[in-house]
Amino acid sequence: MTKPHIAIIIGSTRKARFADKPANWLLEKASARDDMTFELVDLRDFDLPFFDEVASNAWVPSSDPRAVAWQDKIGSFDGFIVVTGEYNHSITGALKNALDQAYKEWNRKPLAAMGYGGVGAARAIEHLRTIGVELQMVPLRNAVHLGGGEFFKVSPLGQNGEMSTVEEVLAPSLNAMLDELAWWANATMAARAA
Repeated sequence: MTKPHIAIIIGSTRKARFADKPANWLLEKASARDDMTFELVDLRDFDLPFFDEVASNAWVPSSDPRAVAWQDKIGSFDGFIVVTGEYNHSITGALKNALDQAYKEWNRKPLAAMGYGGVGAARAIEHLRTIGVELQMVPLRNAVHLGGGEFFKVSPLGQNGEMSTVEEVLAPSLNAMLDELAWWANATMAARAA
């Protein structure tokens, strides 16, 4: 069986977003593993309209070619890590819209997350997990939370340091998340193949 191919989805499209710094760090660290492959997927690269289809593509094929292109991209992965901030205790509108633009492409695949912000996007990741359940995904228990003083060490709102300055604190949760992701990606790939 081939190695699981995992998307690291940048869940913000704002010009002033912070997401690039943790997403690139995550890609670098994850790519050092030999049990999965990783690809950065930036929502900015997909001109997704607000969801305006007749129904979910679980029921009716999407008509907008931009939605179909997104579905094709998402369908090529065996699992996902979403990098998200927290907006009013939830995920970004752009990320929610991207999740809504596909359905069957998400099904029976693991969903991990890395959150950043004052509380490490804990509430946003909880919302993401419940959305993942509805999309028939396997939301993982372990996540990476870049919050509190560690967030302000690397954020432009604080010291704007390199991610390496908080790596020691994040490494245990990163390793736990990636180990869990590898297990579920392999399990769900085998089950989908059967």
